[in-house]
Amino acid sequence: MSKQLPSRERMYKALITKDASFEGIFIVGVKSTGIFCLPTCPARNPMLKNVEFFSTSKDALYSGYRPCKRCKPLKANGETPKWIDTILQKVEEDLTRKWTDEEIEEMDINPNRLRRWFKKHHGTTFHGYVRLRRLGNALGQIKHGENATQVAYDHGYNSLSGFREAMKELTGKPVKKGKDTTVIHINRITTPLGPMLVGTTNEALCLLEFIDRRMLETQLQRLQKYYNCTFVPGSNEITELTANEIAEYFDGDRQEFTVPLDVPGSDFQQQVWNELKTIPYGKTRSYKEQAIAIGNLKAIRAVATANGDNRIAIIIPCHRVIGSDGSLTGYGGGLWRKKYLLNLERSNLKEITESNGQRSMW
Repeated sequence: MSKQLPSRERMYKALITKDASFEGIFIVGVKSTGIFCLPTCPARNPMLKNVEFFSTSKDALYSGYRPCKRCKPLKANGETPKWIDTILQKVEEDLTRKWTDEEIEEMDINPNRLRRWFKKHHGTTFHGYVRLRRLGNALGQIKHGENATQVAYDHGYNSLSGFREAMKELTGKPVKKGKDTTVIHINRITTPLGPMLVGTTNEALCLLEFIDRRMLETQLQRLQKYYNCTFVPGSNEITELTANEIAEYFDGDRQEFTVPLDVPGSDFQQQVWNELKTIPYGKTRSYKEQAIAIGNLKAIRAVATANGDNRIAIIIPCHRVIGSDGSLTGYGGGLWRKKYLLNLERSNLKEITESNGQRSMW
């Protein structure tokens, strides 16, 4: 369901004044050109009667608009603002720092605006985010054998009992058992199709989903069940590797991924997901062909269900499975994204084939 938008008059005023605070609130479609833009697009302002407002880029695409080449609304969707990047960098430089509103204001950042941004994008306040990062880092040290008492004082806690209570709140267990808790680092990466949520352990990628997918909450609950884990905002080497390889994929420079994966599931799900990874880049198979490939023709419907349960979008390419009649069906990220991904791969594959053919002529 689309979110409630401000009035047309308020959004139009934000459009003509290039109000950056409305980024992520609405997308504007220009009827006379057939394109859709961000509120801050530098293009010439259209007349009110010639614009249509949408909650998301997806809604604009469904209505027949194409993305603006100047403001690139798909690429910008979900990017972290520079003022957020600035304070996040300060947080990472010293996770023990206890931030005050006065210190935040000294960076020309409104504390209330900062709080709203973190509630919207991370489901917690800025101070809650900092606390989770600090606790997550501490838990990581304990898991690697550091003394809990020393870790507590190193992370700015004035008493071990205060640290124990904070760690229990994070893991749901006393700190002496907290070292057995798996930490899954949760972060966002941006793509031309909107932001994706990335979940990583220190060894592997275990979640890669578009943020607006309806099943996302269910997938997080399943991860918690499989891993007995706690989710902590942040990133690690696996997060960075995932972000780099996904960016290369969208740029047309990567067809295969090297990111290590950990995707717990039933034996049947594992069988289906492993078979998905054998579908070549730029090619498609039907659900029936997938069922035959795993040696169970009667499991067509079960194969489709397992596809929908896939938690690693793009890298485990469930978007390459289509209906027997060639129709695009059953993609959790939205059929418009499935179409985009298949067109992207086919276009790149065609360019590579034509390029190789030209080289062979010489």
